[in-house]
Amino acid sequence: MTMMTPPPLEQQQGDEMLVPHQELPVAGPEPAPQPMEVVAQTEPANTAETQPPEDPQTSRFTWTIESFSRLNTKKHYSDAFVVGGYKWRVLIFPKGNNVDHLSLYLDVADSGSLPYGWSRYAQFSLAVVNQVHPKYTIRKDTQHQFNARESDWGFTSFMPLSDLYDPNRGYLVNDTVVIEAEVAVRRMVDYWTYDSKKETGFVGLKNQGATCYMNSLLQTLYHTPYFRKAVYHMPTTENDMPSGSIPLALQSLFYKLQYSDNSVATKELTKSFGWDTYDSFMQHDVQELNRVLCEKLEDKMKGTVVEGTIEQLFEGHHINYIECINVDYKSSRKESFYDLQLDVKGCRDVYASFDKYVEVEHLEGDNKYHAEQYGLQDARKGVLFLDFPPVLQLQLKRFEYDYMRDTMVKCSCS
Repeated sequence: MTMMTPPPLEQQQGDEMLVPHQELPVAGPEPAPQPMEVVAQTEPANTAETQPPEDPQTSRFTWTIESFSRLNTKKHYSDAFVVGGYKWRVLIFPKGNNVDHLSLYLDVADSGSLPYGWSRYAQFSLAVVNQVHPKYTIRKDTQHQFNARESDWGFTSFMPLSDLYDPNRGYLVNDTVVIEAEVAVRRMVDYWTYDSKKETGFVGLKNQGATCYMNSLLQTLYHTPYFRKAVYHMPTTENDMPSGSIPLALQSLFYKLQYSDNSVATKELTKSFGWDTYDSFMQHDVQELNRVLCEKLEDKMKGTVVEGTIEQLFEGHHINYIECINVDYKSSRKESFYDLQLDVKGCRDVYASFDKYVEVEHLEGDNKYHAEQYGLQDARKGVLFLDFPPVLQLQLKRFEYDYMRDTMVKCSCS
């Protein structure tokens, strides 16, 4: 979901809106990712688990895999290498881990022999080197706290197998693939003592079971100042209870996000939705939740100082049209939207997704358009945008149904 902050509410409405006096924390720009220091490969250490020093130890490991197309095992491990006194190795699924992508992970090489309760933390990047054009090398970064339950971590859909095995792409040369791993071992993060408010100025939301999608939506709405101010000004009464009033529950949630020192629970809000415990453990559709929530808030805002807020923030307009090619006939219909569903498959970026959204469809052959008074006609069908809202919500169609596998699969960009 992509959000753009609209003008201040005071510039759009004559009534003054009051909010809690404390200024909202202003998030500065995120620091640019820093490259990992590359040092010489360290010699293997003994198998004893040692605590890394305070400063990170980093190293790059290069794995050259020959006869790659002839690998006949589901999993394939590299030799072990040592960083920060710990043994690591790279794990690949040459044919994909139940996906049509190369699956690539960093693995704790000696996890089976480590003492009970072991844990280690590392930041790392994994790469498939383009041996023809190095600038097209695919590299992905992540971090993880490894333990007995999660002794490997990485990317199930690292890159499409079709790209990897295409001889013209440069990743498979003379049936050889080159993989790089850059690992920085750092002091273990103690999440029990980590102070989010102190470190970032913000706190998070607790996950009730399967509510991460909802938490992402709520945080996005909270960080839209115009929306947050409007929620604060929705009328409630002293007889309202948060568990039975969506406006009051949302006000309470936003207030706690703004002033609490610890992560905030969402149980009162989900109860106001009419959800029981079972619903919290069900994966709901975030787009549907967003629409239902906005509809309910829009209804509650009627007749108040914040009436029309949802429309002002999120409503855009486009025209659906059909235009005949051989006769003078055109049909069009203006429609409003609160969000746009954009294709991901086959689109390398959001601009390509928009191009696909407004792509003209030709109605011809068995799919001719029936025009009034003219019968079946060849025609063009498309969409023209009239205006976009101050806050444009984009829902990416990241999954589609695979009839061959009888399951939903994640789409990838081209």
